[in-house]
Amino acid sequence: MFYSERDSRDLSVPFGCSEEALIACRSLSVDPEPKRGCVKKEISVAGNILNEFKSLTAKEARTLRVSANSFMDHLILVTKTIQEFGPPLEDTKSS
Repeated sequence: MFYSERDSRDLSVPFGCSEEALIACRSLSVDPEPKRGCVKKEISVAGNILNEFKSLTAKEARTLRVSANSFMDHLILVTKTIQEFGPPLEDTKSS
């Protein structure tokens, strides 16, 4: 089965503060998308909002599904970790 459409998606996720959004951005930006999947991902922070843009092109719909699911799984893990350990300390910028 081949899937040849191009698609793009924007996702904005609000966090409690800009430091939490920055932590999430850094955590989610560690691993680049595999080249074989033809998925390009850009993650940025504006204030306390994490913005994710994906440009998707794939031969199989499965590739698109796996990429989206993987990102959401990582996002859920990051948000749960931030909730579990609390907000970042204010002096983290100076270290």
